[in-house]
Amino acid sequence: MKGKTIHQIKIGDKASFQKTITETDVYMYAGITGDLNPAHINEVYAKESIFKGRIVHGMLTAGLISAVLGNQLPGPGTIYLGQDLKFTAPVKFLDTITAEVEVIEINEEKNRVKLNTQCKNQNNEVVLSGVATVLPPK
Repeated sequence: MKGKTIHQIKIGDKASFQKTITETDVYMYAGITGDLNPAHINEVYAKESIFKGRIVHGMLTAGLISAVLGNQLPGPGTIYLGQDLKFTAPVKFLDTITAEVEVIEINEEKNRVKLNTQCKNQNNEVVLSGVATVLPPK
């Protein structure tokens, strides 16, 4: 299975992926990365924070963008070269996050594609935004 090549991609192409983030997802991510920040895993601590409860790791949320890029647009074989990110709102446990990408620039000579990236929660609130640069498959 191979993703879209640079010649198959057009400005304005879009793709998305949706996932409800569970407590298990957060604990597995914490275990894999070693990020045991109590804002993510300690409810007693987190209730005293500005968020009034545990929040999902920002990079776990950003990982949903990687799922779109690697599975859909451009798809399998894509190499993720870079990502500019801005976290704009917290993601809470059991939020349903939709990661969306849209092609904004194509450089055929260098085989590079830039995409606007955005994650929204179930209330259509943007929780993360940025721009990704990828190398689509040949």
